[in-house]
Amino acid sequence: MANIDIRIILIPLAVAFGIGVLLGPMIIPTLQRLKFGQSIREEGPEAHLKKAGTPTMGGTIILMSVVLTALPFSSFILLNNSKPIVNSDLFFLLFATLGYGIIGFLDDYIKVVMKRSLGLTASQKLLGQLFIGIILFWVLIEVRVLRIGTEGGISKFIFNVDIPGTDWALQLNWLYLPLLLIMMIGASNAVNLTDGLDGLLAGTAAVAYGAYAIIGMVQSNYTVAIFAISVVGALLGFLVFNAHPAKVFMGDTGSLALGGGLAALAVITKTELLLPLIGGVFVVEALSVMLQVLSFKTRGKRIFRMSPLHHHFELTGWSEWRVVTTFWCVGLFLAGVGIYLEVFLR
Repeated sequence: MANIDIRIILIPLAVAFGIGVLLGPMIIPTLQRLKFGQSIREEGPEAHLKKAGTPTMGGTIILMSVVLTALPFSSFILLNNSKPIVNSDLFFLLFATLGYGIIGFLDDYIKVVMKRSLGLTASQKLLGQLFIGIILFWVLIEVRVLRIGTEGGISKFIFNVDIPGTDWALQLNWLYLPLLLIMMIGASNAVNLTDGLDGLLAGTAAVAYGAYAIIGMVQSNYTVAIFAISVVGALLGFLVFNAHPAKVFMGDTGSLALGGGLAALAVITKTELLLPLIGGVFVVEALSVMLQVLSFKTRGKRIFRMSPLHHHFELTGWSEWRVVTTFWCVGLFLAGVGIYLEVFLR
C-alpha cells in the first residue's frame, strides 16, 4: 500500500457512483417506455402488489457503470517504468460478472418482453451457469495455476484452498472444478434470492464487495481492489434510484451478475472458504428457502411465515426499511469478521 496512491482506489468509487447517477435518468425512462415493468408474485406479501409495473432490468445501470470504470482503471496498471501489463484477473472478474449478467438479462427479457412468467427454465439457467464456470476453470489453469506435468496422459495441476485464519491450505487439484461450479452457481442464486425489497440487495452487495476491495488492497492486488470498489460505486449510484420507494429494480440482470462477480473475487483472492461468511446474508436467505421447502414437504408445516427470510420479517410487522437496514448491518458485521480473519489472523 505504501507505494500506491490511495486515489487509485478511491477515484474509481467516485467515478462509478457518478456514472450510475448519470445513467439512471437516461435508462429508467427508456425501460418505462419499453414497458419493462416488474411483475409481482401473487404469493408474495400483499404490500408488494403496488410495486407492479416498476421498471426492471436496472442491472444494466450497474453493469455499464462497472465496465466503464473498471476497464480504464484496471486494464493497464503502470509499473516498472510505466510498462503496461495486460491483466488476466480483470478478464476473469469481468467474464464471470458479465457472463452471469447475460443469463440474467435473458431471463428478464423472456419474463418481461415475451410475457413468460418463469423466464428461462431451471435447466437452461443451470447449463449457462455451468458453461461459464467451466470456461473460468480453464482460464485459471492457463494463467494462474502451477502445472506440474502429466500422469497417465492427464495434466496435473496444483489447486490450493486456503484455510481462513491459518497458514494451512487444502490441495484439491482437479476437485477444485466442482468447488468452483458450486461457488458460482450457489452465490449467484443466493444473491438472486436476496433481491426482494427496495435497496436490500444493492446495500448488502455493496458491503460484501467493499470487503473484497479491502482484501484486494491488503493483498496488493489492485485489480481486485479497483474492480470491487467500482462495483461498490455502481451499487451506491444505483441505490439512489433503488432505495425505498424504488424507481427501478435490478432484476436478474443485476442479481445474477453480482453473485457471479462475488464468487469470482473469492477465487482470485483465494478466500473461497470466507465467501459464505462475507456473503453471510445471502447464505441465510438461501438457507431459509431450502429449510422452508424441506419442512413443508416432509412435515407439511412452514418454519417461516414466508421465505426468503426478509419476507418473514415483513409479515411479522417490520417496515420494509427496518428489514433492509437490519440486513445491511448484519452484512456489515459478517464482512468485518471476514476481513479480520483474512487480514489480521494471517
